[in-house]
Amino acid sequence: MKHKWIYALLAIALLVAMVPTAPASAAPAGAAMACAKDYTVNAGDTLSAIAEKEYGSITAYWPIMAATNAKHLTDASYAKIENPDLIEPGWKLCIPSTTDAEAFLKAFPGRDTPTGVAMLFGEGAKGQLIVASWWTNGGEFAGLNEMFKMFKEANPDVEIVNAAIAGGAGTNFKGQLLSQLLGGVAPDTFQLHAGWEADTYDPGVLITNVDDAYARNKLESVFPPTLLSMLKFKDHYWGVPVNIHRSNVLWYNKALFEKAGITAPPTTWDEFFAAADKLKAAGIAPVALGGKDGFELQHTFETILAGSMTAEEYAGLWTGKTSWNSPKVTAALETFKKYLSYANEDHAALTWAAATQLLIDGKAAMNIMGDWANGQFISGNFTDYGWAPVPGTKGTFVALSDSFALPTKAPDPVNANLWLDLAGSKAAQEAFNKQKGSICARTDCDYSSFNAYLQSAAKDWTADSIVPSVTHGAAAKPSWATKGYADAVNLFATSGDVAAAQAALVAAAADAGYPQ
Repeated sequence: MKHKWIYALLAIALLVAMVPTAPASAAPAGAAMACAKDYTVNAGDTLSAIAEKEYGSITAYWPIMAATNAKHLTDASYAKIENPDLIEPGWKLCIPSTTDAEAFLKAFPGRDTPTGVAMLFGEGAKGQLIVASWWTNGGEFAGLNEMFKMFKEANPDVEIVNAAIAGGAGTNFKGQLLSQLLGGVAPDTFQLHAGWEADTYDPGVLITNVDDAYARNKLESVFPPTLLSMLKFKDHYWGVPVNIHRSNVLWYNKALFEKAGITAPPTTWDEFFAAADKLKAAGIAPVALGGKDGFELQHTFETILAGSMTAEEYAGLWTGKTSWNSPKVTAALETFKKYLSYANEDHAALTWAAATQLLIDGKAAMNIMGDWANGQFISGNFTDYGWAPVPGTKGTFVALSDSFALPTKAPDPVNANLWLDLAGSKAAQEAFNKQKGSICARTDCDYSSFNAYLQSAAKDWTADSIVPSVTHGAAAKPSWATKGYADAVNLFATSGDVAAAQAALVAAAADAGYPQ
């Protein structure tokens, strides 16, 4: 059933053809469906097979999931189904009648909407908390789950609904969320990069400011000034941050370095390419690169840009103070072109997580990625790795921060604000970031139990020059970051035409209001 999520909506549409869809507010919830029968999962069972047996359709499993989850809230002998692709032998399921199942499917808007995912879970005595994010991989999922546990302990009568949409850096999530918000449908809270990304959601219209959360939790006194300036947009705060990430990290497999006779990570690009040649000579793939999630190339290039100039010059690219016509931009493009020549040819087919896995599996030696890769190593119990700033970026910290926003039409703003309070707390940030692979947004976290990389990142944050990431929403207006800059980088990765790419970057800056 690995791919059933993808095709479910098509099958549901066929099931309910010619029948008007009820409004979301009138949608029958799982709690409204009685159990026509109970079913105990056997080895080899799938929800699709059970649905086909009961209703004649392999994709009519949503009512079973919804009814079982609703029953679980009042009777723990029934299973809680987080993912319809994963059920276990011995689980007790609630099978609704055909009539109830058909009624549910008529109203069900799909798993990829907050309303739809909320229908798949019951409501606690104090309602639901619908949390939308793009955290579905190893360390990021583990970190989010730590926060879910803490919220549930403090609020046992609230049912948490994980409305995550897979896709690194939110490449799938953001477009779907915006469409839903514009349509008047919202989760209770959602993941938002600090900085310019808030502008995507029309601050004050689709999202409301969270200044009250800062005031009641005294957050301005525990977040560093550099982060606060990144978080404040149009004189308000639009998200409560849970972390600080560093994007300009070079990760390497220590065993493969040793095998190739490399004794230290490269600090310059000349050293990097010399190391890459040694790795190739030893029969080792030098570079692991992803591209499927749609952000990896832009991410890699921004770190190379940051290493080709001073921190002030790099930051100036996004404010009009540094020209994209600069010879240093030309040099960065030349370096990027050479870097790509050492990367795996199938990078367009791999997500960032799959590329990171190549290091874990000993199939490639180096990878440029943000320190969420550290979370991936943690979740995979991989310890034989090292790190260094991307060549040329020692003393520069390319930063981003994940926060949680408050939609104007959040179904339950009370529970949403309880989540924001948790997100900003010291206890939650310590628990979350140990798994996520990032450092706390707060300045008072205790790093003694964090791993060695995170302790080094916390130290660098206080000593390095901090510059914002464009790929991850902090540096530039969304239209520039996701179109002009991204399009130029993607085209360059295909063409290798340095002059054309630089001209495209110059044009993108001009379109963003910074004529060169």
